[in-house]
Amino acid sequence: MNINLYPIISDQISKPALGVVLSELERALDNKTPGAVVELGCYIGTTSLFIRRVLNERKEDRPFHVYDSFEGLPPKSTQDSSAAGVDFKAGELAVSKKQFLEQFRRAHLEPPIAHKGWFNDLTATDLPDKIAFAFLDGDFYESILTSLQLVWPRLDDNGIITIDDYRRETLPGVERAILDFFQGKSYKLSYAHNIAVISKVL
Repeated sequence: MNINLYPIISDQISKPALGVVLSELERALDNKTPGAVVELGCYIGTTSLFIRRVLNERKEDRPFHVYDSFEGLPPKSTQDSSAAGVDFKAGELAVSKKQFLEQFRRAHLEPPIAHKGWFNDLTATDLPDKIAFAFLDGDFYESILTSLQLVWPRLDDNGIITIDDYRRETLPGVERAILDFFQGKSYKLSYAHNIAVISKVL
């Protein structure tokens, strides 16, 4: 999809990073990977809007779920410690579910199924049984670790996970969570523009 046709409504993701996420989504769709599309950490809906546009362009009617506290960032853990990341504090980046859904109304797009809650309060029943593509944008160690614990067991064998803020100095907990979760597991990882792209080794 041509992302230049539409505005990027926040500064929480760059155009190159967004391009990586959407190209991986399109790859999963090209492969006819079965399952839903999920996004854990949607903020105001910047990537959510583009994901919906891709699904519409491809005439995909598969389920699309987003998950967010809609109360801003949670507290950090010691794994998130970074002198460069002092600006990321609990409660920042708070956007209400109503504000999120309003972006879809303005864009004349069908909203995804939006779930309000902290990631560590989610259970297996809150996620689809089969996932084709996931975008994780939890910023902090615990949020990314919990997201992976929820998504990985439900990811189709040909599914793809993309994770924002990988190898970003201000948010070191993201890379630490990935390394800890995948220790001893078979997986493939590449990255570009601070987006990690992860898939299973078949």
